[in-house]
Amino acid sequence: MDISPDSPQHLYGGVGDDAPAHDKNVNRRYLVNKLNYLNFQDQTILVNLRHTRYDNSISLRARPLPCSGEQLECSWSDVTNIDQLLKIYRFEYLLIPDGHKLLLVNAQVIDVNAGGITLLLPVNCREFKNRKIKRHPCIGITAQFTQNSALFCGPLIEFTPVSFLVNGSTESRHALQWSMEESRVNLHLYAGSNILYTGECVVSQESRNQGNESSRFVLTPVSSTVQLIKPKKYRNKRQELVPSPNIVFRHPLIGGTVNLKLADLSGSGFSVEESVVTSILLPGMIVPEVEISFAHGLNISCKAQVVSRNPAENGVVKCGFAILDMDIHEHVKLLSILHQAEDKNSYICTDVDMNALWDFFFETGFIYPEKYAFFQANKEQIKKTYDRLYGQNPHIARHFIHLERGVILGHMAMVRFYENSWLIHHHAARKTVSMKAGLSVLSQVGQYINELQNLHFTRLRFVYCYFRPENRFPNRVFGEFARQLNDPQGCSLDKFAYLHHHGSGADDGVMPEPWELTGATQFDFAELRDFYAFMSGGLMIDAFDLHPGIALQDEVAREYRELGFKKEKHYYALRREGSLKALIMANCTDAGFNMANLTNCAIFLALDESIPADIMNLALGQVSGLYGGDEMPVLIYPFSFVEEQSIRYEKVYMLWILNLHNSDDYFRFCDGLFKGAKAAD
Repeated sequence: MDISPDSPQHLYGGVGDDAPAHDKNVNRRYLVNKLNYLNFQDQTILVNLRHTRYDNSISLRARPLPCSGEQLECSWSDVTNIDQLLKIYRFEYLLIPDGHKLLLVNAQVIDVNAGGITLLLPVNCREFKNRKIKRHPCIGITAQFTQNSALFCGPLIEFTPVSFLVNGSTESRHALQWSMEESRVNLHLYAGSNILYTGECVVSQESRNQGNESSRFVLTPVSSTVQLIKPKKYRNKRQELVPSPNIVFRHPLIGGTVNLKLADLSGSGFSVEESVVTSILLPGMIVPEVEISFAHGLNISCKAQVVSRNPAENGVVKCGFAILDMDIHEHVKLLSILHQAEDKNSYICTDVDMNALWDFFFETGFIYPEKYAFFQANKEQIKKTYDRLYGQNPHIARHFIHLERGVILGHMAMVRFYENSWLIHHHAARKTVSMKAGLSVLSQVGQYINELQNLHFTRLRFVYCYFRPENRFPNRVFGEFARQLNDPQGCSLDKFAYLHHHGSGADDGVMPEPWELTGATQFDFAELRDFYAFMSGGLMIDAFDLHPGIALQDEVAREYRELGFKKEKHYYALRREGSLKALIMANCTDAGFNMANLTNCAIFLALDESIPADIMNLALGQVSGLYGGDEMPVLIYPFSFVEEQSIRYEKVYMLWILNLHNSDDYFRFCDGLFKGAKAAD
């Protein structure tokens, strides 16, 4: 039985709703059109009945049948014991929902029976504006909440952004007696098994349904904001685009299509404005599919959540959305538009004339003679690799370009090389043309990282790069920050020696006893972790997936293979009398994937600085077969081992790793530098 309590205001009122302030007359034609609309939408109206003896009233739900004039027929909606009710209750009036208004109809009864009621409609009825916010009926939404250790379940009947009407029942016999108004509950809303909302609410009203173990609850959300991430000082500017795109989505609670103009937009979220009276955006509500529509056929899809609702002016509320998930290629499109809106010369993953890009690399000195000497033998293969990286824009790679009048002035790139770590590399600029181009692309990368670091689908927890300490610019931008922060768990800086191992018969010989080179085990990675924590305390173990239990996995390699790129990693343990002395991590990629071959090299991690240089060379010789040539790039850590054993090396590289939980510190450090770049030229 669906019987509402005495006052219709009790049923339809709620927290934040006004009591009826004034009314006006509306004609029968308007009333009939509204009744036919409700029939078309399979919705119900309220038939108010009053007791013939005790003067209390009840409201029964009824479904209006098609109406064409003076006479209205309605069928009862799931009401039991109707015969008994009709013996002791008489018809009083109709209540018809009309948005944020109610229509009160003083009709005359023609007939009433167990099947329904037939009424003669008056010439006019009264319209009450009794709500600040329109209530929206819901179908197929399940509500669950807990109160006093009892679980209540039932349908969500209606909602506004500031209150819910839930018909809740529980298996606990005494829970309804324990339920208390003004107590707090945790509410969950589901469509099938998909959760659409979760939040803390207050029970602002409760009314027991007669004849069964259930009650109707009006629940009010405690907060109008949802915090998904920790607050950040440095947030990218939200763009107010002209023309502004719209968001279009199917409302998960009421099912209708929503089309709202965007107020502003960033790579991590957006905001819209809507009327207070008809507002439908509930903080905490998850929208499984939102289309950001720029024009017909130009749409970007995402999953989003409403995270804020703030009153503005003139009866408007501004609601903020956070992007939860989206296709990575769709996200690049979005960021490309936003970066262009801020700086017309900034491009992300744009189509590139490869001849112009190669000319840029050589002219800027990024490919200097010594570097070119090492990869020129594979130049045709390298050209093909870069054609795919820049032409197909795979989701493992990003490139940032500062382009003016068709000329490349600055360039930087990123590749996802470990599970949650991206390598920043290939930074170059034409300094003779523009002083700001190099800083411009570095600023682009910073903005890109700042947008993406809290989006799980980007797999971005760490960024890292290698730089030579004598190179003043990266030493200032990266090295100086790490030294000032002085927190290796926030940003670490490790010194490596770099050399090329040249294969020879001696190097490829058998390892003398008691030395041996075998595949690394989980125990070896535990030893490496403890060694590195003692030597550095930095981020390499976390960023390079070197923890026991995950080091031997490589989901990233599978993604590379699916995209047609090569990525392998092999681990070897160098032991003396069974004791771990060094661990070799051999990364194998396409030639030139990184032009310094820092992604296609062996990393020799010496846990014992007494390892003889010839033993190291023998171990590297056995690994060099993976690289198919006479020369194998090698990074050696710690640098003190190289000094201790007087090993000849070619270069020194600093490995810089930033934990993006500390991104605010880094952007604060770079703030003055980037502001200066904008003022340059």
